[in-house]
Amino acid sequence: MSAHPGRFRPSLRRPAVLYLSAALLVSGTAGWYTFGGRAPSSAAAGTGSPSGVSLPTDLPWPTEGQSSAEVEGLGSLGTRGEQAPVPIASITKVMTAHVILTSHPMAADEQGATVTADQQAADESYSPTESTAPLVAGRDYTQRELLELMMLPSGNNVARLLARWDAGSQEEFAEKMNETASKLGMDRTTYTGASGIEPSTQSTATDQLKLARAVMKNEAFRKIVATPTVTAPGVGVQIRNSNKLLGQDGVIGLKTGSSTPAGGNLMWAATQEVAGTSRLILGVVLHQQAGTNPTQAMAAAFDASRTLITAIRSALPEASPPRT
Repeated sequence: MSAHPGRFRPSLRRPAVLYLSAALLVSGTAGWYTFGGRAPSSAAAGTGSPSGVSLPTDLPWPTEGQSSAEVEGLGSLGTRGEQAPVPIASITKVMTAHVILTSHPMAADEQGATVTADQQAADESYSPTESTAPLVAGRDYTQRELLELMMLPSGNNVARLLARWDAGSQEEFAEKMNETASKLGMDRTTYTGASGIEPSTQSTATDQLKLARAVMKNEAFRKIVATPTVTAPGVGVQIRNSNKLLGQDGVIGLKTGSSTPAGGNLMWAATQEVAGTSRLILGVVLHQQAGTNPTQAMAAAFDASRTLITAIRSALPEASPPRT
């Protein structure tokens, strides 16, 4: 979750931020395996996999917070840190998008339903204390446009608008989020809002990895968050995806969030060819430098994730199927 204050007021200088976040790009395929095992907190797990391919065991996990990672179709790469619920900031919006797309399905190239922006969402566009996206009261937006404005610049006002549109209120929408989390086996997760600005929205790295695995099956979601830039309808402001890892080391996704209580958080996706097959690697890094400046904390999450992703991708090509 996050807050880039006054982000889209070109005539005003932005005040100091309390919350920061970035949307990350994502892609992948269906056909996920479910893995329940965890590694000891001091090491990665997974010396083997369902396909018999060996997975790396000596990885440079972040030394603080909590992390978890896996390779599509091959298995868990392990878990590091105590998996106790912590604030997750704008990573919350991944569940918001998942619930919206489950309740209002649309094909990868469709625009989806039409949603009219209310005055509340428009007024919140100029909030000085959180990240927002520009909305015009009374203007009709497509479902795709709003999901883009929520995921790329992490618009909290857009997340709340979608929640009201879908469930009538943010509180009722949070109930749907928690019901979905329960169905996914996310038993250490509690959602209290659609944007993640509330520190009471908490989860763990292993729970969020379950969500990443599920939402990656949706082609519309993958295409939306893979959009590098969009132009905000009605105002002509170009919005860039703020993922600093995008396009490096195979990174194609997913979502970031930071705040003082949450620290820096990153749910990421990357690809790597393993034994002739392109594999999707998913990971979650939470609670980096919590209690510090959100910008500093987010930089730490990027750095820790980059190191982990590079090591995983470097090790995976060495794996090969067992001889028959």
